Amino acid sequence: MHYKTIDQSLFKRNREKLIKKLKRNSIAIINSNNEMHRTGDQNFRFRQNSNMFYLTGINQEQSILIILPGYQDKKLKEVLFIRKSSEKVETWEGHKLTFEEARKASGIETIKWLDELDAFLKERLMAVDTIYVDIQENQKYTSDTIFRGEKFYNELKNQYPLHNYERLFPVISELRMIKEPEEIELIKKACSITKDGFIRILKFVKPGVMEYQVEAEIAHEFFRQGASEFPYPPIIASGLNACTLHYIANNKLCIDGDMILMDFAAEYANYSSDLSRTIPVNGTFTKRQKQLYEATLRVFKYAKSLMKPCTTINKVHKEVCKKWEEEHIQLGLYTKDDVKKSPKDSPLWAKYYMHGTSHFMGLDVHDVGNKDDEFLPGMVLTCEPAIYIPDEKIGIRIENDVLITEKGNIDLMEDIPVEPAEIEKLMRKKN
Repeated sequence: MHYKTIDQSLFKRNREKLIKKLKRNSIAIINSNNEMHRTGDQNFRFRQNSNMFYLTGINQEQSILIILPGYQDKKLKEVLFIRKSSEKVETWEGHKLTFEEARKASGIETIKWLDELDAFLKERLMAVDTIYVDIQENQKYTSDTIFRGEKFYNELKNQYPLHNYERLFPVISELRMIKEPEEIELIKKACSITKDGFIRILKFVKPGVMEYQVEAEIAHEFFRQGASEFPYPPIIASGLNACTLHYIANNKLCIDGDMILMDFAAEYANYSSDLSRTIPVNGTFTKRQKQLYEATLRVFKYAKSLMKPCTTINKVHKEVCKKWEEEHIQLGLYTKDDVKKSPKDSPLWAKYYMHGTSHFMGLDVHDVGNKDDEFLPGMVLTCEPAIYIPDEKIGIRIENDVLITEKGNIDLMEDIPVEPAEIEKLMRKKN
């Protein structure tokens, strides 16, 4: 664990909120994430199921949380099952949680070994009608991997086919969208580490460095400060590479006269940040680069001003695309007449701006929430307008993380340099 201990009161509150939304005569079962095989006898670094962490603060593999909202014995309303360790396990993998450690982290009083689960479930399942199962769900992506929650559900359904099964994911998702104060502070910490990574590379980038060397500087700063991981593979895209939206090869030379688009962020205590910045490799914007950058910055500021309660991602994006159309015309990419002649289902702005303006953030960098969900105080989202012009070998994206408040929003990255003059000034201060 790279981060400071999180007070268990956060996870207790999260479970209390969930219990209020569950049917009384039910049971909810939440599994930890898979251990993903890498090669030989090695797994990838373990990353906890976000729902499991949200409810327990437990980062250990092979853990299962059982919630019985209507159970009379308060000690059995919440039960956490953890992996039993051994001398062999300790020798090869290191320390595993004790009951007391799991209790201290989660605030759950009743901790049991995983090998006690079957007997516990057989007795409790006979007394409930509804079983809530936590299965990985994503609007845009379907994994080939069968996750532990899905495997567990399949086994349960074979054994208990006549129970009523319900999805737990939508219930938890609704809760996760509104961040508790502690969660906001953890996201702020991730943003702070991200800022230091950006300041570091402003002093490092120059013609002749490799994209992967820039990535290495970021990683050094992140891990030095206790970031647990990158929440997504860093994009370090110079020149034409910036026009590939998910470019992660990061293996090209940064050339004098090019710009470099960087999309990277720190993850701290499983909470994500998300930043994009675009800078000149040689430290000075050309006239055209500055023109394009300042247009992107204007759209960024406009987009951010729209992010307030009662609007939605789709509504913000629609207005941002109108703004981009105006900017594109001013930039000489097309004319008003071209716009009038273009088909409505194929707008000209889409050639230069083909992705969304915002997404929800939290325990996942693309966190739970739909594009038509109304913004509410406590939600955290990105703001990331961009422009991509392959013919000019330029891609520019500016992205900050925004907290929705009752009166509007707070930019959690407002202290990270974004103005072109400030970027140029810092780039002149080479180590």
